[in-house]
Amino acid sequence: MEQTELVHVRNENGPELVYHSGSGVRVLERDGLRFKDLAKDGELHPYEDWRLSPEQRAADLASRLGTEELAGLMIFSEYQALPANLVPISRDTYHGKPYDESRDKPWDLTDGQEALLCREHCRHLLIAKVLSPETVALWNNELQKRAEAEPFGIPVTIGSDPRHSIDHSAEFNMGNGSTVDVWPEMIGLGATFDPALVKEHAEIVAREYRALGISTALHPQIDLCTEPRWMRLKGTFGESPRMSADMARAYCDGLQTSEGEKELADGWGYESVNAMVKHWPGGATGEGGRDAHFHYGKYAVYPGHAFEEHLKPFTEGAFKLDGPTKCASSVMPYYTISFGQDAAEGNNVANAYSKYMIRDLLRTKYGFEGVVCTDWLVAEDAQTSLRGFGGRCWGMENTNKAQKVFRCVEAGVDQLGGANTIDGLLGAYRLSCEAQGEALTRSRYEQSARRILTALFRLGLFENPYVDLEEARKVFASREHVEKGLEAQRRSVVLLKNRGSVLPLRKKTKVYVPKKYYRGSVDWFGIVTPDRGYDWPVEIGKVKEYFDVTEDPAEAEVALVFIESPESGRGYDASDVDAGGNGYLPISLQYRPYTAETAREHSIAGGDPLEASAERSYRGKTVRAENEEDLDRVLEARRVMGDRPVIVSIRLSRGCVMKEFEPAADAILADFGVQETAVLDLLCGDAEPSALLPLQLPADMETVEAHCEDLPFDLRCHTDTEGHVYDFAYGMNWRGVIQDERVKNYQYKK
Repeated sequence: MEQTELVHVRNENGPELVYHSGSGVRVLERDGLRFKDLAKDGELHPYEDWRLSPEQRAADLASRLGTEELAGLMIFSEYQALPANLVPISRDTYHGKPYDESRDKPWDLTDGQEALLCREHCRHLLIAKVLSPETVALWNNELQKRAEAEPFGIPVTIGSDPRHSIDHSAEFNMGNGSTVDVWPEMIGLGATFDPALVKEHAEIVAREYRALGISTALHPQIDLCTEPRWMRLKGTFGESPRMSADMARAYCDGLQTSEGEKELADGWGYESVNAMVKHWPGGATGEGGRDAHFHYGKYAVYPGHAFEEHLKPFTEGAFKLDGPTKCASSVMPYYTISFGQDAAEGNNVANAYSKYMIRDLLRTKYGFEGVVCTDWLVAEDAQTSLRGFGGRCWGMENTNKAQKVFRCVEAGVDQLGGANTIDGLLGAYRLSCEAQGEALTRSRYEQSARRILTALFRLGLFENPYVDLEEARKVFASREHVEKGLEAQRRSVVLLKNRGSVLPLRKKTKVYVPKKYYRGSVDWFGIVTPDRGYDWPVEIGKVKEYFDVTEDPAEAEVALVFIESPESGRGYDASDVDAGGNGYLPISLQYRPYTAETAREHSIAGGDPLEASAERSYRGKTVRAENEEDLDRVLEARRVMGDRPVIVSIRLSRGCVMKEFEPAADAILADFGVQETAVLDLLCGDAEPSALLPLQLPADMETVEAHCEDLPFDLRCHTDTEGHVYDFAYGMNWRGVIQDERVKNYQYKK
């Protein structure tokens, strides 16, 4: 869309108005001030009057909307790729044709997006993988142009999962990548133990998001990660309730607060992004470390009776901001069934269906007044076989869609995540009318609409939802932001071991870097990665900028081995069912084959419509890590190097049993997802390590099996050959073990 199609109208004592010349919008003048005639009827309605509060405007607009338009506000779309063919499973078309056969631009609206805006009245779209930042900015303007032409002229909110980490292609984010300045994963930010850095990061994210038209962040993820086997550990700030609360508060303040001329009122404005904190009431306590994206991980358990500890990042952090916006704008409940925690009705249903979790705790006890949006596909039907992958309606599998949605709305939910149609909300509306009459039903839907619209009005989107492409290019991934991100990455890497002060290395040291064998794989979307054989585990050209690289260990002064934490699966395998088992397997944090001899004899929770038994124990079963050869590479490097140093750089995406390789290493650097440059800068002394462990690293799998999934700090930790314990808040710099104010402030009392 050409920027010349946009009309800019200045108010001497008010906001600039921007609209598209072809949308039907005109300007109204009242009392010497100008307003957008979004309803296109020549009258100044309260929702069009920017002098009123967001709450007043939202109440007026909600009262004017029809049932379908109310329902449209209450859906948040499935992932959108720009263009659609960037995600192989996408079947969206452009004027009836696949993107490759059309003549459309990457930012043009697909047929599905047109239907979302016009037929389904949807105003919240979630982007996944995109061609470039510019594509997002241009797409935003196309969306706003189309939405502005519709009755009431309600602007569009673009939402996004985190986009600034090295691993922004994580499966549960559906590959939401593009060229951005790179920052650490959330757990890496946690490793800095510095809320001020987290706030600065969020401020930069907000400026860049708004420059592109993104106004809702499906982050931060503030689950208290007390379970080292959980596959989403790296998205958290760690296992400390107090530090996670401080980090959550800092992140939301940075994300939501506008200042100076960018502020409209109460800290909200043109550089604010609505924070959707997740996942209420904490999703990290899946039994055995399993995850609730899958039927086999639906149960969150609390054997340590620490349920309230998992609320603290929300109740003491995201809901008690230091800044003027006061509270996170939105909350996303997790897929999990918080087993045995419903103190009112005793129901074991997913959190989004639970009146106790949403209405009684979140709304009433803790006074949350913002938007509650379900996680994606909660109201969709579940898979029909144990090998399938479908909706995540845990505890409500045997109900139809309308009943699922009715239960969510009744519990206090405002939006359905991952919904592309309003049929479920309309069906739930009819059920509600039958149960309590249309007046109460209409009132309940308006209540959600008011919350949702208030969040839009606070950002100034009704006055100007458009972005300037040139301004976006200046802001996004600027040199300043790139440098700040790289510095944060350096500050997120933990030095665990440095025997004999082998680190830092001098520049141009001759290093041996063992290659790694890369096997083919298939992810949960069915996307195939082919077998590529032996290859470098890092960008070797980058390593050569720092050191002399040899493939002959006999020539090397030092071995530099890059590995990743053990990956042993997600805790379930249908082939075990075929063999007569229950399908459940241990999730191992060690590289060598692990037999769960000390696991629970009987599971705490269980039960599924597709399972014959509620018993989910995996005691006595064996798994092996898919990347067991990472351990072999370390041990082989030790053998061929003799008494010459072996340095290990390990990427931790979960916990790890370090005893298998730690004695063979002279130095160990642990990162949680950074660029090679950050690690190399530390290896050669261009930067000094300062990060601390944001979680405990276990001594062995027996302590993992014995611990309580919900309890922080209950593991027996690994002790290395130097006598150092790999506990929470442990880390080293060049002078030795770090003992600074951060450690004193956050270290737990034993």
